[in-house]
Amino acid sequence: MLAEASVFIASVAAALGYSAYKERRFEADCPNIGQLTDIGGYRLNAFHVPRPKTADLPPLVFIHGAAGNLLDQVGAFLQPLEGRAEMLFVDRPGHGYSERGASENALPSGQADAIAKLMKKRGIKRAIIVGHSFGGAIAAAFGVRHPEMTEGLLFLAPATHPWPGGLDWYYNVAAMPVLGWLFNHTIVVPLGLRRLEQATLNVFRPNPRPDDYIAKTGPTLVLRPTAFYNNAVDCMRLLPYLKAHSPQYASITAPTVIVTGDSDGIVWEHLHSQGLARDIAGSELVMIRGLGHKPDYVVTDVAVAAMEKIGGAARDLQALARQAERRLIVEEPAQPADTVAPFGHPAGLTPPVTTGN
Repeated sequence: MLAEASVFIASVAAALGYSAYKERRFEADCPNIGQLTDIGGYRLNAFHVPRPKTADLPPLVFIHGAAGNLLDQVGAFLQPLEGRAEMLFVDRPGHGYSERGASENALPSGQADAIAKLMKKRGIKRAIIVGHSFGGAIAAAFGVRHPEMTEGLLFLAPATHPWPGGLDWYYNVAAMPVLGWLFNHTIVVPLGLRRLEQATLNVFRPNPRPDDYIAKTGPTLVLRPTAFYNNAVDCMRLLPYLKAHSPQYASITAPTVIVTGDSDGIVWEHLHSQGLARDIAGSELVMIRGLGHKPDYVVTDVAVAAMEKIGGAARDLQALARQAERRLIVEEPAQPADTVAPFGHPAGLTPPVTTGN
């Protein structure tokens, strides 16, 4: 018995040491490009692009999905929007390099309030709020809670409404008080690294993932124990939050566009995107056939045109959607998925990690 206990303790110690080493490597390989700002007892990280002289769009605030960080949206939109707007790419509380803050930051409402505080610190009075996947729930909360700061809302494959079912097993384990700590500090890193390639492919499916996506967007940052725990808690609390708060979407009056695909295996568009279009009066739903969960990368031109339309320009988004569909037909298809989200999965995750969500 003593020998078995010694082997177990040695194995745990080795796993803890390996995870601690890899955490340092993840941060060295993906250093922070943003700036930490104290917003009242904790610091929120963001990459800020000041308003250029050539700007023709309102300020833009980008909110990433589950298991992600600000690099995901930087990779999609920084270059296409260069010289056109002031931009704020935010690490959500407890993600990327942002500190977690108080307990309310585990809910979309708390994260929306945190982003509003950061905007004020940065001198941004009003902005178009762009939310992808889980970030859509936060964008919706922002529109409800901070209408005076909302120039418009752009939802990209959003997770905003209650869905049937639950979440994958690892969320429950990761969020547990004691077993979760052990799981996050020993199992997550090796399991996550083994699944990283396939998981990121699954998020883009059926569209091809950019070859440099992993290198440029730092999805390994979520494998750090604290970040993984925060992500699990966020996802565990999302469903009860949406059940209670999604009826408030009817109060949103800001110009709203929802861009989604009919082939999204991560978040069910008929529940979330169509639900938003139903709930927000005057919103425009842009449905694109053959599009998966990453409109920010796959149909960036449509997303940018939506920002332009929210900003007051005349744009035929439905015509642009049809053009995108024709383009997707001739693009190289992704390989079949090895796992499929069984319901309206809010996080953009297939075990145990991806971004985007």
